[in-house]
Amino acid sequence: MKILVTGGAGFIGSAVVRHIIKNTSDAVVNVDKLTYAGNLDSLAEVSGSPQYAFEQVDICDRAAVERVFREHQPDAVMHLAAESHVDRSIDGPVAFIETNIVGTYVLLEVARKYWKDQESGRQEAFRFHHISTDEVYGDLEDPAALFVESTPYAPSSPYSASKASSDHLVRAWRRTYGLPTIITNCSNNYGPYHFPEKLIPLMILNALEGKPLPVYGKGEQVRDWLYVEDHARALYKVVTSGVVGETYNIGGHNEKRNIDVVRTLCALLEELAPNKPAGVARYEDLITNVQDRPGHDLRYAIDASKIQNELGWAPEETFESGIRKTVAWYLGHLEWTQRVQDGSYQRERLGVNKA
Repeated sequence: MKILVTGGAGFIGSAVVRHIIKNTSDAVVNVDKLTYAGNLDSLAEVSGSPQYAFEQVDICDRAAVERVFREHQPDAVMHLAAESHVDRSIDGPVAFIETNIVGTYVLLEVARKYWKDQESGRQEAFRFHHISTDEVYGDLEDPAALFVESTPYAPSSPYSASKASSDHLVRAWRRTYGLPTIITNCSNNYGPYHFPEKLIPLMILNALEGKPLPVYGKGEQVRDWLYVEDHARALYKVVTSGVVGETYNIGGHNEKRNIDVVRTLCALLEELAPNKPAGVARYEDLITNVQDRPGHDLRYAIDASKIQNELGWAPEETFESGIRKTVAWYLGHLEWTQRVQDGSYQRERLGVNKA
């Protein structure tokens, strides 16, 4: 099978590409605009594979997307390309509207035309897998409640609203045109190659530099944490075995308050990086409470029983095992983080493996 992965140079997308190349015989066409969050360094271990091809394309560029479909003839699409940082969506929502809504529309239309033109066997086998977020559901007031696939949408930020919009478009293209779509909604991911603006890598790298560890409010926001490689396995399971028209929630069964996540990171760094920056007695002393962001959801938590019961997927990592692997990875890959922080990963894009 040949799978077209949009956003394949991003955090989750690159994990999906690495998983497919390393664990299956399928081919991957990575379609990525290479915005600030797209990093080809994250694909260095698989970019030389004959199973891999790269196309630097903006999904809003219909002519370019049509060319990619025409030249590569994919059997499935895994759509991960998205602007995803909530704070950035509050400061500048336009990019989120353009990429997450307009880009998804363009991709759906190109995929629909391509799918309609296929012979019956390929048409029946084709899949359009849209990867979304649990943030479309808003937050949970009941401390015992969980998000299920039928939970009503109530997005709080420009980011989550744009993702909710894209989910609705995907369902509409399924119902109106018959395009064989599947949707997944995931909880917070963490793990290797995570862009340093996100909570866990930001805390690790700030701590190593002796900088403040900014925590919104009192850090009482609860998130369900999912190790990114577990998520990649789930996504491949869905695109290959999921039922057309269905939605699957993917979670890690690891609810943690943000402040507890940060304290766990500090404790691991005390063990794994005991030589602290000058003037720092304990990493935990760097924790700094800052003003909460507008519209901050208090709690997300996913019921992932459907994908477990119907497709046989379950996370392999506990939060304790996954977070230890994550800290160890960052400590062992400081060159990768340095290239992100100094911008050199963006400047050195000559000679990439383009199809």
